[in-house]
Amino acid sequence: MRDRVLFFASIAFTSVCDAQTPTWSEDIACIAFTHCAPCHRDGGPGHFELTNYSDAYFWRNEMRDATQLRLMPPWPPDPNYRSMAHERVLTQDEVDLIAAWVDGGAPEGPSEVAPPPPVFSNASVLDEVDITAIMDEYVIPSSSADDYRCFVLPIDNPTDSYITALEVIPGNSEMVHHVLVFQDTTGQARQLDEQTIGPGYTNFGGIGVSSAKLIGIWAPGSDPILTPPGMGIKLFANADIVIQVHYPASNAQEADSTRINMTVETGGNLREISIDPVLDHAITITDGPLIIGPYQVRSFHAQLTVPYPATITAVGPHCHLLGQSMKAFAVLPNSDTIPLIDIPDWDFRWQGMYNFRHPIHLPAGTVLHGEAWYDNTPNNPDNPNTPPAWVWLGEATTNEMMLFYFAHTYGFPSDENIIVDDSPHMQHHLDCVPLTQVGLNEVEAVPHLVVWPLPAGSMVNVETGTDAREVVLTDLEGRVVRTAGTQRHITSIDVSALARGMYMVHVRMVNGTVRRAKVILE
Repeated sequence: MRDRVLFFASIAFTSVCDAQTPTWSEDIACIAFTHCAPCHRDGGPGHFELTNYSDAYFWRNEMRDATQLRLMPPWPPDPNYRSMAHERVLTQDEVDLIAAWVDGGAPEGPSEVAPPPPVFSNASVLDEVDITAIMDEYVIPSSSADDYRCFVLPIDNPTDSYITALEVIPGNSEMVHHVLVFQDTTGQARQLDEQTIGPGYTNFGGIGVSSAKLIGIWAPGSDPILTPPGMGIKLFANADIVIQVHYPASNAQEADSTRINMTVETGGNLREISIDPVLDHAITITDGPLIIGPYQVRSFHAQLTVPYPATITAVGPHCHLLGQSMKAFAVLPNSDTIPLIDIPDWDFRWQGMYNFRHPIHLPAGTVLHGEAWYDNTPNNPDNPNTPPAWVWLGEATTNEMMLFYFAHTYGFPSDENIIVDDSPHMQHHLDCVPLTQVGLNEVEAVPHLVVWPLPAGSMVNVETGTDAREVVLTDLEGRVVRTAGTQRHITSIDVSALARGMYMVHVRMVNGTVRRAKVILE
């Protein structure tokens, strides 16, 4: 009798453990499709695919280890210092879920409940493209070293205009690691190009033109650059677009022809957004010059007092291979400290321009601070010199830099009401659906979900019933702009601060399903 009791108890215990083990279909696929597949897909820059169960099972240990160490998905800024817009960060629950799945044998689960794999395309996602430019096809050589290649893209822009949207479309997603987009009005980049055999020319730190202005940064998973309403990046008449493309080392020759698309406006009363190295290694550095001796670990600091009311929309730190960490913050005239960005573990291969969830208004008299640490010892695996040598300011691989780029404009306090990304901290997908891949024509509105008024003004009402758990409002690119806990039968959402246009209402039910409907704000 005792043996039979132990036998059934063992069965019961096993069943409970099995029931608690996450499965690919029910728990992991949504995480992989949302956060991993944009790079780890056929034609993507990831070194393997994660768009189906068999691939995920094969790479399961790598998935667990990389997420446990917070190496993947790559997102250098510390989200706990400041949560940035559209951050590619897993929650601790998601990290733990992946580990539990792998440690539990990585079961597939019922295939019929698995979300459909995301569909990726290299087509433009901009509603309107006014200027497009494509580089001549470049054959990336087989090399053990990374290739930083600059390409001049002449455009037809006879008068000054303002860029309101900019997107980068890699011609070879597997080989394009990141792209820096500049405009050059001097013609110097063209001269450098003409002096080089074949398409483009090689330059490490930038494009080799000191007066060129940065207008955009692209990295895998990046959305198009969209300026806030009423603002634009000035594109000067007859400027050349010059892109610096980072190609990683490769054992085989590959071809690339990357394209730039832009939406522009002429005239009007747009406020000009400039992207400048406001904190730098030459003018605003307080403890320069930027020289790092062999076997030294040292820091540098830059500081600037804002002379007029300003609004900043994005920040992009930049240094080279000795860099270990970079941080920027602002001290307001009332002595309040505003954290801007902290990259505690600098990696030159993963850098970008990071947008704030809401633009940040800085009154005149605000003091901007930037700090950077450098490691010129053998303990730095990226040290370009063995043994360590003297390193000073310059654009070459063996030199160093300290720049904090800011996207900025003349500011008003009301700018902080502009919503760039209002999703909950580290929550960027719903119901195992990669929202960044969901478009208007791919979502069928559910007639049983009642939303009113249509069109809506300052308030949207959703008839949720009693079995709803959460109401989420997203834009057409899948970005979460509002969330609300459900009330008993009807949930109201304040949308007065949102831009007018079409959105999707998602109601997550207690049983795990999601009901959706379209809503128009006018």
